[in-house]
Amino acid sequence: MNPWRRAILVRILLGFGLVVPHAQAQRPEATEAGVKAAFLYKFAGYIDWPAGAFAGAEAPFVIGVLGADEIAAELARIVPGRTIAERPIVVRRLKEGEALKGVNLLFVGKGESQRLTAILRAALREGVLAVTEIERGLESGSAINFVTAEDRVGFEVSLEAAEKSGHRISSRMLAVARRVLPKAL
Repeated sequence: MNPWRRAILVRILLGFGLVVPHAQAQRPEATEAGVKAAFLYKFAGYIDWPAGAFAGAEAPFVIGVLGADEIAAELARIVPGRTIAERPIVVRRLKEGEALKGVNLLFVGKGESQRLTAILRAALREGVLAVTEIERGLESGSAINFVTAEDRVGFEVSLEAAEKSGHRISSRMLAVARRVLPKAL
């Protein structure tokens, strides 16, 4: 990795809270669910949310989680007192078939791979940004997909899927993605 890209990656990961200064490095190693939850929280700050994304001025920022109870629990642990787009954060554990109305960011866990296409279609209809952890998640229509290699969690981005759902992802976030699928011509 070239030095410029490494410096950007470290800055963003510091912002994501995934790289800690040496003095704090004695904390127990983060779990994969904890790292993914931190990424989900931090992703929201690198995304432009469309004007109609929120029901009103006082509406919270809703992160929906489907098929990943451990990640929902980690999110519920880290978000109290924090905000996204100056809105309080609500974590909603969704059940199969539950409507996505009011959800801003949807995380779909591995356990939902059989129903992924239908879930992503519903998310697109509602203007929800979809994040998955499923092999070939981007090709299925997810805007962001977690990938794990060499025991490290990373992510890949589909600009086309993000645009279709009405979202724009910051170039700072794209700079550290493992893979970025461009918009279709």
